[in-house]
Amino acid sequence: MVEFKGITLKWTGHAGFQITDDDKILYIDPYKLGKQFNDLNNAHLVLISHNHFDHLSIDDLHKIINVNTLVIAANECLAQLKDLNVKDIRGVGPDETITFGNILIKTIPAYNTNKEFHPKKDDKVGFIITINNIVIYHTGDTDVIPEMKMINPDIALTPVSGTYVMTAEEAAVAVNDLIRPTKMAIPMHYDSIVGTKDDAIRFSELVTVCSTKILEKE
Repeated sequence: MVEFKGITLKWTGHAGFQITDDDKILYIDPYKLGKQFNDLNNAHLVLISHNHFDHLSIDDLHKIINVNTLVIAANECLAQLKDLNVKDIRGVGPDETITFGNILIKTIPAYNTNKEFHPKKDDKVGFIITINNIVIYHTGDTDVIPEMKMINPDIALTPVSGTYVMTAEEAAVAVNDLIRPTKMAIPMHYDSIVGTKDDAIRFSELVTVCSTKILEKE
């Protein structure tokens, strides 16, 4: 868990996070949530980066959504989400902006450059979240891409497992040379389907532009 300027950020496992402030509870890509999330149903906002099962999990969504939840998801997810009993489901592509109360959500492309698991043409997304004047960049499932250079976040949430996404070494290059977070980089996308904590440690050793934090799964 990280507490920073009035927000709390928890890693819920794999590429999933919970971000809270005094007013809102936000989830990103919930997957294999721990038992403490069963029947919690406290989400004000849920972000889903793409349609792969380890990012769009209907079973996990049912643990956190309620009739007032807004779900913002890549357009390719909409067919799978249509039966959710929530306030609204909004499909997005890259380069869109949505305001939800005090939270600003911008989308950015997320894609592979040297593999075919996440083609650019699919319009899968990452999220740039501004909350309490803090900018958090969740890259989604991606390789090193030039769009990263335009973000200037405070905190970056970055995959490190390789195979489907960046390796630890590639993620460190992305952080050091392109993303350049002002405060912190947090590794994700490991210790579930592919990748281990060793990847997170290697990433942390290679990042030089900011501090890093390896979170324990909540």
